[in-house]
Amino acid sequence: MKVLVIGGGGREHALAWRLAQSERVTRVYVAPGNGGTAQDKRFVQVDLTEPAALRAWAQQEKIALTVVGPEAPLAAGVVDEFRAHGLRIFGPTQAAAQLESSKAFSKAFMKRHKIPTAEYEAFTDPAAAHAYVDAQGAPIVVKADGLAAGKGVVVAMTLQEAHEAIDFMLVDNKFGVSHNEGGARVVIEEFLAGEEASFIVLCDGKNVTALATSQDHKRLLDGDEGPNTGGMGAYSPAPVVTAEIHGRVMREIILPTIRGMEKDGIPYTGFLYAGLMIDKDGHAKTLEFNCRMGDPETQPIMMRLKSDLFEVLWHATDGTLDQVELQWDRRVALGVVLAAHGYPLAPRKGDAIMAIPAEAPDAMVFHAGTTLQDGQLRTSGGRVLCVTALADNVRLAQQRAYEVAAQVRFDGVQYRKDIGHRAVAARAGQGG
Repeated sequence: MKVLVIGGGGREHALAWRLAQSERVTRVYVAPGNGGTAQDKRFVQVDLTEPAALRAWAQQEKIALTVVGPEAPLAAGVVDEFRAHGLRIFGPTQAAAQLESSKAFSKAFMKRHKIPTAEYEAFTDPAAAHAYVDAQGAPIVVKADGLAAGKGVVVAMTLQEAHEAIDFMLVDNKFGVSHNEGGARVVIEEFLAGEEASFIVLCDGKNVTALATSQDHKRLLDGDEGPNTGGMGAYSPAPVVTAEIHGRVMREIILPTIRGMEKDGIPYTGFLYAGLMIDKDGHAKTLEFNCRMGDPETQPIMMRLKSDLFEVLWHATDGTLDQVELQWDRRVALGVVLAAHGYPLAPRKGDAIMAIPAEAPDAMVFHAGTTLQDGQLRTSGGRVLCVTALADNVRLAQQRAYEVAAQVRFDGVQYRKDIGHRAVAARAGQGG
């Protein structure tokens, strides 16, 4: 069977890598792919991104299954396009993808279906937004309403930061983001304290299967300092998500979301990612929904997945996810993102990547912002690579990942040295 993975980041490299291990898969195509997938004989690059062009190519090549990685093609309706022509594709429709593509849609949906989330208001008028912030006080969260590649959120600890964020997103619209009715809009919501976790599930419209838990590190610098990024590293499993919290999240957030979408006439299929904030009492609220797997969470999750991903996604596109029980490696997987000089505000592109360690049974370097130019691998984005390792506990996985990361060389490389620090601290606190 031929499989197509749409996208070109680290998440897509990890999905393609896992799909290529299926006995039923004869060829994995990646559109458009990156330098890592271009170098790997297991994959074939397809230089297409537009939904109709991808669909026409998939028809011609008789692609058995297509998996959508990033949010932009989903928001552009690639799933609708493929399905309209009888092609099997895993992902949400354009209407369902509004859970991610419009923060205001998502928040209104959660309010309507009583799904735990932060209190909020949406604004298109800057004066009203500024007045709301003054009335609420800081800390407070300002979000651009639309797709901003994981960077459209400012956690403002002071009123000045909040007002600057409103001007940046609403007055100047520096992200160039439009919500679904056009123009700039911001969602301003209450600040939630606690520990973040990523809760990702597979949905077939009715049935839900949870993936292994994971935790992302959004801040650029050690100790969770510096600006927010698309994610500087992740590990799986996440100790903060206990069995009790897992059950509660499924009951209070995930299942009501799937039932709510069905009730609203927008059945949800695909990966669904709930970004959670878990307070000290173990209560979770939804920070956001993504209609895809997280990046860099995908890389550690795919390292731990023992089940055949192709078989699982075939069930998911057949509406038979209830017949699937996922098998996981009991070890911890931990991924460290190696970012370009200047990331996240002004990442430099074009630096030559001089050394990348070969794949090992317990370590894999997934590519994200890389390109192959005349045989030379170069940086082409902010987050360049994700070095991911498996080991018996978090500390050992950390050691192995950093051992591999130290072997990678390109000018201006930057990465956090403390990925997994919360899990290590939790383990130490338990005397482990």
